[in-house]
Amino acid sequence: MASRLLRHVFAAPAAGMFPAASLQRIADAVTVGEARHRGEVCFAVEPALPLRQVLRGVQARDRAHEVFAQLRVWDTRANNGVLVYLLLADHRIEVVADRGLAGLVSEEQWRGTCVLMEERLRAGEPEAAIVGGVAAIADLLAAHFPRAPGDADENELPDLPRVL
Repeated sequence: MASRLLRHVFAAPAAGMFPAASLQRIADAVTVGEARHRGEVCFAVEPALPLRQVLRGVQARDRAHEVFAQLRVWDTRANNGVLVYLLLADHRIEVVADRGLAGLVSEEQWRGTCVLMEERLRAGEPEAAIVGGVAAIADLLAAHFPRAPGDADENELPDLPRVL
């Protein structure tokens, strides 16, 4: 508990790993992916949790669900929003998918996407990790919510990553 507390207290800002240009390239990857499907993808990065949440034992998965609600990723017409959440202090990445994807994409498939991103993060390639994860998620969404030719892209969520 003490080491986790220290990681959160002394966490570096997200801008060190994701400068503005990197965030824009991630947003571009979201836009390109969403051109292939009718889902919505949101990337959020958080350097650390507030002290009271760390002391309460809040884990990255719990916080990802909070952020999913806070950013209204659940509020899409087809219930097919997907949040990619990165908690830097815990070195954890979580994918939270809305109920419209339940039974279509397995937990193993979501976990595989996380593993792909984790490997690139460990290699020191944060932007490539998220861009690769967004592309993998786009493949999954395109399989179940393909965009038909002529479908207008009603962007229900902003493509620009959120730094919390």
